[in-house]
Amino acid sequence: MTETMTKDQFVELLRPIAAALQPVDVDAADAATAAERAAPFAGPLVAAVRTAAIASIGSDWLLPRAQGGIRFGRVAKDLHGFSVDAVLMDVPGPRHRHPNGELDLCFATRGEPKFDGHVPGWVVYGRESVHVPTVRGGEMLILYFLPGGAIDFSV
Repeated sequence: MTETMTKDQFVELLRPIAAALQPVDVDAADAATAAERAAPFAGPLVAAVRTAAIASIGSDWLLPRAQGGIRFGRVAKDLHGFSVDAVLMDVPGPRHRHPNGELDLCFATRGEPKFDGHVPGWVVYGRESVHVPTVRGGEMLILYFLPGGAIDFSV
C-alpha cells in the first residue's frame, strides 16, 4: 500500500498539472481533448496523482468534510490560477454554476463509474455552465480545477 503523502507534497504533485491546464479554453468544443493533451490521463504524472490521491482518501486533509453522502475538501486555494477541490462521490452532488468553467480529473475508486455520463478521465465545463454533478455505476474521486476559484452554489 502506498504511504499517504502530506497535503503540501500533494499540492506540489498537482502544480505541473495546474500549470499545463492554464492555456486550456474551457469554452472550446475540444476542451476535454485539450486537457488530455496538457496532462494525459494515462501519463506518469496523472498516474502519480491518482495513486497519491487514492492513498490519501483516509487522511485528515484530502476529504475532511462530508455532506449528503459526499466527502470533500479544498486541496489548494490558488495553484497557477486554479483552486483545487477533491470530492469522493457515488451520489448526486449539489447543483452549481461555473462562472469561469471547471476542469475535472476523474478517478474510479469502485465499480465502473461515470461522472455525468463520462468515463474516468478529463471532463470540462465551460463558463456559466450549470449542472448537478452525478456519479453512477460506482464511486469516483474527482479533482476539480476551478479557474479563479469561482463556483456558485446559489443557482
